[in-house]
Amino acid sequence: MEPATPASPSSAGEEVPYDLLVIATGAEPRVLRAFEPSSGVYYLRTIEDALQVRDALLKAQELVVIGAGFIGLEVASSASTLGVDVTVLEALPVPLSRAIGDDMGNAVADFHRRHGVKVRTGVAVEGVVAESGCVEGVKLAEGEVVPGQVVVVGVGVSPVTAWLEGSGLDIDNGVVCDDKLRATAGGRPVPGVVAAGDVARWFHPAYGTHVRVEHWTNAVEQGEAAARTLLLAEAAPVFEPVPYFWSDQHGAKIQFVGDARPWDDVVVVDGSVEEERFVAAYGRGGKLTAALGMRRPAKVMALQRLIGEGAAFPPPEHG
Repeated sequence: MEPATPASPSSAGEEVPYDLLVIATGAEPRVLRAFEPSSGVYYLRTIEDALQVRDALLKAQELVVIGAGFIGLEVASSASTLGVDVTVLEALPVPLSRAIGDDMGNAVADFHRRHGVKVRTGVAVEGVVAESGCVEGVKLAEGEVVPGQVVVVGVGVSPVTAWLEGSGLDIDNGVVCDDKLRATAGGRPVPGVVAAGDVARWFHPAYGTHVRVEHWTNAVEQGEAAARTLLLAEAAPVFEPVPYFWSDQHGAKIQFVGDARPWDDVVVVDGSVEEERFVAAYGRGGKLTAALGMRRPAKVMALQRLIGEGAAFPPPEHG
């Protein structure tokens, strides 16, 4: 099934012909209805957003971050370094539980608390409190107002695919692709059309399912892989990396490799969580699936290699 030629997302209905097409429109922040972007309320995606947040924080005494994902926690860390009093509000009972599990999610939350950030979980937000156009805080569902002159919302992103409506491509939480990043239509790959980055949801052979990864490293690697697919066609290799991302928080580099599920077994195989220098390994069905490390880059990258090799869990060093 051949899709119609998609219109450029930046044009008003103009059709742009192509021989080969890379869809790399990325993702955009999910906006909470009660927290529309305004002076004092920010969403972080572009360099312009980052500069606005920085300028606002230089004038603020208190910051409220809504969402304890990696973006929210990085903002919390940076603001704390500037001497701003920071409160993080998270709706889930455990931050990052979907990404790294409950045990390590709690460990990261406690790490921030030890560095002076107030992390509150299981709370629902109602809206912004403002006086004469100036933000004063965030009102919680039970009525409490958490003070803050700056509010940063980080509750996830959505792939930018609305411009592809009517194209014939399969759209389901991103542009659906096969294991070579070829966009599909009716479940079949479309010749000459690939996707890469946050917008691509591709079939990962090692995991046996479609995945979408929202990290910088993945976008870079997918761009290269998508180009190979366009150049080599059927001869192109499948794209099945061991996902990797990192985050710098409170002077520590946090790294994660692999694919964790909430029900995975987790063991600390090196160092100590309390000492903020450790590696935790994740396993499922007797197989090593992921690893999380803080201030242990070499150990984490070693486990990334073992994951790619299909190593058993627990890994050898835990025996």
